[in-house]
Amino acid sequence: MTPSQIPAVERLTNLVVALMATEIGLTKQQIIDNVSGYRQRVDAGAKPDALEKMFERDKDELRALGMPVETIGDPTDPHDLREARYRIPQAEYDLPADIEFTAAELAVLRLAGSVWSSESVSSDAQAGVRKIRALGIDGDEPIIGFAPRISVRDAAFPALQEGIERGRVVVFEYLKPGEAAPTRRRIRPLALVEYEARWHVFGFDIDADAERTFLLSRIVSDVKVTGQTFDPALRDGATDRALAGLAAVAAAQSALLEVTPGTEAALRLGRRATPAVQGVRVPYVDRHIFADELATYGPEVRVVEPVDLRDSVIERLRAIVQAHPDEETLV
Repeated sequence: MTPSQIPAVERLTNLVVALMATEIGLTKQQIIDNVSGYRQRVDAGAKPDALEKMFERDKDELRALGMPVETIGDPTDPHDLREARYRIPQAEYDLPADIEFTAAELAVLRLAGSVWSSESVSSDAQAGVRKIRALGIDGDEPIIGFAPRISVRDAAFPALQEGIERGRVVVFEYLKPGEAAPTRRRIRPLALVEYEARWHVFGFDIDADAERTFLLSRIVSDVKVTGQTFDPALRDGATDRALAGLAAVAAAQSALLEVTPGTEAALRLGRRATPAVQGVRVPYVDRHIFADELATYGPEVRVVEPVDLRDSVIERLRAIVQAHPDEETLV
């Protein structure tokens, strides 16, 4: 398999497997030499600087996804990172010793576990772990099984990731809520980030002459990776800028909600809510996306404010009623 045939998602999975296979950590060079997705690029003659930058981007993406990638410096001088080692401590994923599950919860866990298995890890990932152990670095068998058989990423993800890695302009059709037809976008893709459980691409919109963030679920065409290149240095700090921008939008607007205690809505919304005199306050980035979510909770949630969000939720609930005229409803 050539470097271009190894998807970025697979390379990231292999990196996670490798970083979880060691207690003492791996150096950057050990990762580049042994982890599939990097190793093939070494064989193809990729420059060391390019491979190191790829690893730094991958490391940043894993951290953005919540993976606790640790950087371990020289024991005699922790600030000396010239020979730093990297690892993902498995202890971060250990369940508390006193946790218990009901029979129903165990059934759900078994069902979820059926999607994962040792066979789901690529042969390259397993070979990488064997090579790491051959270096004399300890590893644990339970790491096998972290590669899923299913993918929940948007269809546009692989092409956008390719555009980022190769420093190529991408083109796609983007449909915003309320617009009758999609618009063609040409961007220099700089980062893919997950925010509020949804994927976004952050980049420089060539026609708008400004940085923009796009929701992948609103891309309604295939993403074309063009031959037009851009300076890879533009990617530096892009992930942080993208997440900061999304956080700023969410911080600037919030909804006042009344949520029925003990419901699914209370569980899910409570994770990002703050108490208010009347209900809870929940920040959000996109009114239309948030209205879609709130409508799925039905009578478990009532939007107090803002009015436009309340109207959007009511509109969706009425559409559900109209689509199911013969069924009883609480709306």
